Amino acid sequence: MTTKEIRNGFLDFFAGKGHQVVPSAPIVVKNDPTLMFTNAGMNQFKDIFLGEAAVKYPRVADTQRCLRVSGKHNDLEEVGIDTYHHTMFEMLGNWSFGDYFKEDAIAWSWELLTKVYGINENQIYVTVFQGDEKEGLPKDQEAYDFWKKWIAEDRILLGNKKDNFWEMGDTGPCGPCSEIHVDCRPDEERASVDGKTLVNADHPQVIEIWNNVFMQFNRLKDGSLQTLPAQHVDTGMGLERLVRILQGKSSNYDTDVFQPLISFISKESGIPYHQGESLAKTDIAMRVMSDHIRAIAFAIADGQLPSNVKAGYVIRRILRRAVRYAYSFLEFKDPFINKLVPILAEQFEGVFPELKAQQDFVQKVILEEEISFLRTLAAGIQRFEKYSSTDQVVEGNFAFELYDTFGFPIDLTDLMARENGMTVDMEGFSKALEAQKARSRAATVVDTSDWIIVNQGDSNEFLGYDQANSPAWILKYRKISAKGKEQFQLVLDRTPFYAESGGQVGDTGVLVAEDGQQILITDTKKENALFIHFTDELPSSLNLEGGFTAVVDADRRTSIKSNHSATHLLQAALRQVLGTHVQQKGSLVNADTLRFDFSHFAKVTDEELAQVEAIVNQKIRENIFLKEERNVPIQDAVKRGVTALFGEKYGEFVRIITFDDAYSKELCGGLHVQATGEIGYFKIVSESAVAAGVRRIEAITGLRAEQYFIDQTHLLNQIKALLKNPKDLSRSIESLLEENSLLKKEIEKSVFERVANLKDELAAKAENINGINFIAQRIDFAHPDAVKNLAFSLKEIVEDLFLVLASEEAGKPGLTVIISDNLVNTRGLNAGNIVRELAKNIQGGGGGQPFYATAGGKDSSGLDKAILQAKELISKV
Repeated sequence: MTTKEIRNGFLDFFAGKGHQVVPSAPIVVKNDPTLMFTNAGMNQFKDIFLGEAAVKYPRVADTQRCLRVSGKHNDLEEVGIDTYHHTMFEMLGNWSFGDYFKEDAIAWSWELLTKVYGINENQIYVTVFQGDEKEGLPKDQEAYDFWKKWIAEDRILLGNKKDNFWEMGDTGPCGPCSEIHVDCRPDEERASVDGKTLVNADHPQVIEIWNNVFMQFNRLKDGSLQTLPAQHVDTGMGLERLVRILQGKSSNYDTDVFQPLISFISKESGIPYHQGESLAKTDIAMRVMSDHIRAIAFAIADGQLPSNVKAGYVIRRILRRAVRYAYSFLEFKDPFINKLVPILAEQFEGVFPELKAQQDFVQKVILEEEISFLRTLAAGIQRFEKYSSTDQVVEGNFAFELYDTFGFPIDLTDLMARENGMTVDMEGFSKALEAQKARSRAATVVDTSDWIIVNQGDSNEFLGYDQANSPAWILKYRKISAKGKEQFQLVLDRTPFYAESGGQVGDTGVLVAEDGQQILITDTKKENALFIHFTDELPSSLNLEGGFTAVVDADRRTSIKSNHSATHLLQAALRQVLGTHVQQKGSLVNADTLRFDFSHFAKVTDEELAQVEAIVNQKIRENIFLKEERNVPIQDAVKRGVTALFGEKYGEFVRIITFDDAYSKELCGGLHVQATGEIGYFKIVSESAVAAGVRRIEAITGLRAEQYFIDQTHLLNQIKALLKNPKDLSRSIESLLEENSLLKKEIEKSVFERVANLKDELAAKAENINGINFIAQRIDFAHPDAVKNLAFSLKEIVEDLFLVLASEEAGKPGLTVIISDNLVNTRGLNAGNIVRELAKNIQGGGGGQPFYATAGGKDSSGLDKAILQAKELISKV
């Protein structure tokens, strides 16, 4: 069976059991502060499990693309070394929301695996929860008894809480689970060693393929468990592992999931791939590359570009790991990873069509990232080559710098160290790495209390499209603590406050109690299906259970609406001027400005920006009325050619925002002006690159645009006044710049003449200390080229030279150290190490080569101390 047949077989089987087959959610998570990426099939149904959304289909099945780079068995640095863990994987799942429970879930699991897929039942083991005395939880006898109908009791194993009690997080829905494991070892091995002893023992051929979670409880903040009002089933089966079993392979990477990619890598590198559990570096490299391209490509297609922060940093880290393996072990010195995108897009066409639709864009983004990282890698290698150590040990902190700044895996640093007869301080490296992880954890810790119910009700109605204030009751609240600050989150039965979404910031405003008490709402966000209102204080106990009037800050909202509608006009104008390849890749809309990121592979010229700006302002002057359509079937919207955003999960019904049917039609859930004339004026203030293939425009509208022109006019008048109101301002400034340039050249000429004279003067001052001609001098110029020129000129005429030059410019001190080559080689002197020590006197740092190095600092008063320290150092050589 092919992967396609196996995937379809799962979906068809559960469709035949009354399940609604739904599409995969994007791999990049939005509206859930606890997740960056979809890491399990149940993520898109989390609000149902939490009771925050109504059940639309009681039975659901899908295949979900997931990404895991941390947690149990998912350390990124281990992926590719074993044969069955991955960064991105497909999770086949079936769910019951208050419908069937353990009996049917277990029976259908058995039927699918043994009857449909034909897996030998003598190779299957199952686990059930053994209970936990500390939690007061009994053994899951119910699941055990249902399994006895299908499988021998000696193949039903009891598992502890770690393996057989699934929890969404520290709080939330949870329950016992039943894992299904398959023993893939050859017959003779299975005959000699009982497979049940290898279950959950990390044996590469005895693997878990399916987990049936029976959600019965809700974990509270205090650790206690509440029984859920409705019981649910949440199952997940790794497609890659299932394919491996059905195709009779000993490694996931030997299946038709990965082989098209690995075969291409092998062919292009000219290095054969060895199937099975090979630990050869070249085989590991091919596995890493074939795995990582999946995570990288789908994350980019779903809207997450590589960057240096949060989710973007995770994707960049995965990409760089793939490039490192390609570079280090397969000799790919030029960009190569991007060439895998067309193969991957072809594989997933018809399954996850998002990648095929954006193939060129994704490939170009990866190409640019590769080019950038290969430069960084080369710089890191140069950095290592300049590193010197007196005891032939690479310091742990330096190894961590290579890892953190240049993306070097520790084994690459270790390899380069051994090639140079050195070792790496692994303990120091591990300490630095753990310290970084601890800092990251501390920065992201959010302590969230349990919800406290104030008034009964489950409505969470949004009224903000039609009104800016409304009556409201507080349904529940909770306290959160992050970075030393405490806040409260409120859920109202109805709200006019827009929750941050789609790039538009959340509303602010006040809740006004019946006695006049006002509670400031500082932000509004969406958590799954809940509208969360942030406040620094709770209403008084007398008011908490009473009615309120929720009032949005109307002036702020007006500015936000203007900026949001302007982004729609901007996108349409960009597509007119630059081409229809332009797609939104991110946005930020607040009361002050708008920011729009879009796909385009060249800088937008000034002429093009002027065209775009003119088109947008023309549409504003036309005062086009908003056409808003709510609850439009998604299929109808797609047929009408409405612009949608890749990586966004849309429901079955959508909202369409139109400004002129022939100009701008977009799917959008945000707030907008009633007519474009309300925007006033649109002004682009910057255009820049965000990432490979992605440009960013920042712009302002309305009163901010008006103030911009007032400020620019004031500045222009100031410049005119300074230049005595010339008739031709531009020509006057050009003349001023030309004059300035000539004066600079005269100054430089004067400085270099002084250098020529000073060279002989300083050479005559050389003091012989222990066979070294020592010169240390403060000089009264700091032109970098002049100082360097002086230093190298002295090196040419003074033998056995050790020179220290101290300079100061605009209050900033500098040090230059140059040493004759023979002293570097025979006396072990190193200018880079020495200048770092001397720089401590001026509260600075620096470095360089063994014969030449420079440093800068903050405290000029330490320059004389640095000269004295240099002399003391030479006197001890």
